[in-house]
Amino acid sequence: MAASRALAGATLAGFLLAGCGGGADEVCDTPSKLPVPRFVSLKSGEVNARNGPGEDHRILWVWRVKGLPLKVIAETREWRRVEDPDGGKAWVKLQMVDGRRTVIRKTAGDLALLAEPKPGARVTAYLRAGAVATQTRNEKGWSRLKVGGASGWAPEGEVWGAGPEPVCTPRPR
Repeated sequence: MAASRALAGATLAGFLLAGCGGGADEVCDTPSKLPVPRFVSLKSGEVNARNGPGEDHRILWVWRVKGLPLKVIAETREWRRVEDPDGGKAWVKLQMVDGRRTVIRKTAGDLALLAEPKPGARVTAYLRAGAVATQTRNEKGWSRLKVGGASGWAPEGEVWGAGPEPVCTPRPR
């Protein structure tokens, strides 16, 4: 799969639309009106990763993890160029991603989820390596995560996909 991902690395610079408006009340200057980059998640447990933005482009691989976090790195009106937790880049159809923020534990070993966003707080649950959780909040470098019926805080650097909500930044002129 890594070899086919490397072939997918060709950049379609004409589709990279990352500029955003400068004012707080303005929307981003992207097809979705949302910031690029930003995190999204897979809506389905089977999503095709394509070489380009269209169903006529070949399928590079298939993601099979519902809720998998992805980083949107470019977009068109109907397609999103995304990066997965392993660094693979591909195009997915807009209807296959969700704005819900999820994260994944990439590092080996369980991650303690804490009752409060501070070191040494009481452990409420553990997030296993490879597990996907929903990020419900982010504050001062800590992410509130929910998985199954459990929730707790973790340092945002301990999971891929965590962090504050992105904001629009002015496009360089």
